[in-house]
Amino acid sequence: MKQRSASPPPAAPVVRRRPLRQRLTGWAFVLPFAIPFLLAVVAPIAYTAGLSLFQERLIGGVTFVGLDNYREQLSDPRFWDGVIRVGIFLVIQVPLMMLLALGAALALDSARLYAPSIFRLGIFLPYAVPGVVASLLWGYIYGAQFGLVGDLNEMFGLGLPDPLSSALILPSISNIGLWLYVGYNMLVFYAALQSIPSELFEAATIDGAGTWHVIVGIKLPAIRGTLVFTTIFSVIGGFQLFNEPNILRDMVPNVISTDFTPNMYAYTLSFAGQQYNSAATVAMIMGVVTAVVAFAVQRRGMKGAV
Repeated sequence: MKQRSASPPPAAPVVRRRPLRQRLTGWAFVLPFAIPFLLAVVAPIAYTAGLSLFQERLIGGVTFVGLDNYREQLSDPRFWDGVIRVGIFLVIQVPLMMLLALGAALALDSARLYAPSIFRLGIFLPYAVPGVVASLLWGYIYGAQFGLVGDLNEMFGLGLPDPLSSALILPSISNIGLWLYVGYNMLVFYAALQSIPSELFEAATIDGAGTWHVIVGIKLPAIRGTLVFTTIFSVIGGFQLFNEPNILRDMVPNVISTDFTPNMYAYTLSFAGQQYNSAATVAMIMGVVTAVVAFAVQRRGMKGAV
């Protein structure tokens, strides 16, 4: 018998590099985004991270201290008090804002409102007010000695509690955030609801589904991704809380301290205490905390989604 000759091994695939012109064309499309991103995002983060690793001392000048600044801030009760306040603020504001915005969006989408354009504009209009102006406006409304609450108590003999007291300051700040951002989130939800295919509603009508079943079975699952990402943006915005307590602090300095929130604490360290390294450390820690919480919210919200 003849022995079959061994077949030669298959030739390795030839990897051809793209021409230089094609590679440069790809980079040309990326650069308009990459350059601003590097300058406006990556460079400040890198500079802040580097700044947090040093410390300016009376003797020796600027010295590399590694993670000493992080250990100092993580053991500082003022930092953790601010983090806890922001956490309580998020627990109060984010669920309320999502519920109110979603309820308003569902009301608009139902097409049963009288003058829906006026309703939509009335809820969205506060979003056009700058946060500083809104804080001043509500601060004068809250004032028990000089504002609307004080005038109502004096004119009608009421005993309305002081919204700027230590017990109510967080709900009062949360109310300012609700007034400002419910309208924005309402429009986001409303736009998502408008993009749901009408065939789903026609099928639900044929099956005899009621309004509540349509909301729970069609509308909410269809805008689940929008709900999750809107919640993430609200959480990120809550961790950045600064304008409202900083403006109200001039009215009630005994209630709102300079370390009321982590952002106020970092601001005080930097501009009042000239402790730029410590301020950078607080900023980096809060950046990590915000990213972790936002990621957890996303994973939890999208769990089980198709």
